[in-house]
Amino acid sequence: MLDKNFSPKGQSAFAARFEAQKIAFGPVVFQCVRYAWKRGMLQALADAGNHGLTLVNMAATKQWTEYALKLVLETCLSAGVVYLRDGCYVLDKSGFCILTDKITQINLDFNHDVCYQGLFKLDESIDLEQPIGLKTLGDWTTLYQGLSALPEPAKSSWFAFDHFYSDTSFPAILPDVFATAPQNVMDIGANTGKFSCAALAYHPSVQLHLVDLPRQLAVAETALQEAGVSDRAHLYPTDLLAPELCLAPDMDIIWMSQFLSCFSEPAIASILKRVADALAPKGQVLIMDTFWDRQRYDIAAYCLINTSPYFTAMASGNSKIYESSDYIRLAEAAGLTLLTVRDDIGYCHSLLRFGAALV
Repeated sequence: MLDKNFSPKGQSAFAARFEAQKIAFGPVVFQCVRYAWKRGMLQALADAGNHGLTLVNMAATKQWTEYALKLVLETCLSAGVVYLRDGCYVLDKSGFCILTDKITQINLDFNHDVCYQGLFKLDESIDLEQPIGLKTLGDWTTLYQGLSALPEPAKSSWFAFDHFYSDTSFPAILPDVFATAPQNVMDIGANTGKFSCAALAYHPSVQLHLVDLPRQLAVAETALQEAGVSDRAHLYPTDLLAPELCLAPDMDIIWMSQFLSCFSEPAIASILKRVADALAPKGQVLIMDTFWDRQRYDIAAYCLINTSPYFTAMASGNSKIYESSDYIRLAEAAGLTLLTVRDDIGYCHSLLRFGAALV
């Protein structure tokens, strides 16, 4: 899988110093490039093609002042988003990605609308292991308690981010879910009910058992009713951070997708122990998640690793994007044994299949 070294081989000290300055000015570059995208500067350059545009040409449209153009496009120039040729600004390849690449746009919106202000409190969040930055969005203990009540545009950007990483994977894994012909499937962390709706539509007689916080289950219930599959869905409003709360027993499959990364290792250990106890005699646990160590390409690992500070400052204070070995270790301690691993699902998911450990 991934080579865990992101530094270019043979990088000179001078080049390393330049990279360090990119880090130091990262927030400035982020905001200027985002402005150029949102306010149409990059699109104007794209429309101009390889000839590009002068500042005078762009200012003549009255969409931007010459001052704003100089300020923003010079930063874009330094970031390789645009380049200068014969006095004209021309869109470069990175700028083209910002205009056309969906994941780049989703990541930009997510980091700006959900994370940016709260990350100012990252140092305090790390020290206390509490999402101190969440106060910029609302007064909740964790972000998950307020998902359906997030203010806009944070709400739309959060769900776009979450669904992009999961929606590309759901169609590909339904055969895996039903490979053992389960009759009772538990969806822990059901969120908006997308997986449960897909599973109920895929199999005509399966019973779906949805577990999540009450507010999230209310959203999922609406989705199930609209899809016409609510008659085979059973809702269990549960706060899994309460270790005394058990799960419904005799489950053939217990499914968790991008769920355990919302919790600390001790909380994951507690959840997995209750998951193991809820399995039917030949039941299995399927965990689909975005493990940064199992990515084929550096770009995916980079995005995932740098999502972890969001969990700290905004979501829970003590969770992250984990390595696959962390889940395997915690699952084995809970009495489960790894059966198979499947990588390269959707954009960046892997699927871990566990069974009860042989005594």
